[in-house]
Amino acid sequence: MIVSRDNERLKLVRKLHDKRWRDKLGLFFVEGEDAVAAASAEPVDLLVAGEDVEPRLLAEVASAPHPPRVVGVYRRSDLPGWEERDATLALWRVADPGNVGTLIRTADAFGAAVALSDGCADPTSPKALRASAGSIWRVPLGAWEPSNSLLQATKRVALVAHGGEDLARVDLSGRVAFLLGAEREGLDASVPRDVEATIAIQGAESLNVAATGAIALYELARRR
Repeated sequence: MIVSRDNERLKLVRKLHDKRWRDKLGLFFVEGEDAVAAASAEPVDLLVAGEDVEPRLLAEVASAPHPPRVVGVYRRSDLPGWEERDATLALWRVADPGNVGTLIRTADAFGAAVALSDGCADPTSPKALRASAGSIWRVPLGAWEPSNSLLQATKRVALVAHGGEDLARVDLSGRVAFLLGAEREGLDASVPRDVEATIAIQGAESLNVAATGAIALYELARRR
């Protein structure tokens, strides 16, 4: 039973709050019994309150609003690698981890992949993991830059707030990537796209990026 906050296993979890340590060690942690149950890989370490560690000490190293009973540490290399899907959400500098996690969860629901540019929130950050609700283990993730070939075999549909063609009239045949920019800055003009589209909903001036991605994938699924 761990009774000291200076224990090395607890120190590791503290380190993994920081993206620099997650990058350096290739590890991340998840919190809660549901999150651990959703994992498709064996943990590097598993801490259970009342069995391995005093509950108050586990609560101290957790990030969740309510102290979890279980914290598991996992390898990033055990997450799904990139694979082509008929639909992809391509995120351009989406810095909010809640939005990144929600979009991964949405992609899971529609069988899509997710591509992330430099400047996106880390999908293995605690907040993104909570928002993804276990979908991180089922969704192919890839690194995306406009200069690479990740999306060149797809039809690139940039979702913009104003000025694009109504998505309901855009040809979505074949493999499709929906390009989504950060909510404030939007999608950079330098990012290659084949068509710009808007989601026309009467009375809605704008939609947040997570809602936009969900509606686009629903429209694609509805047609197919």
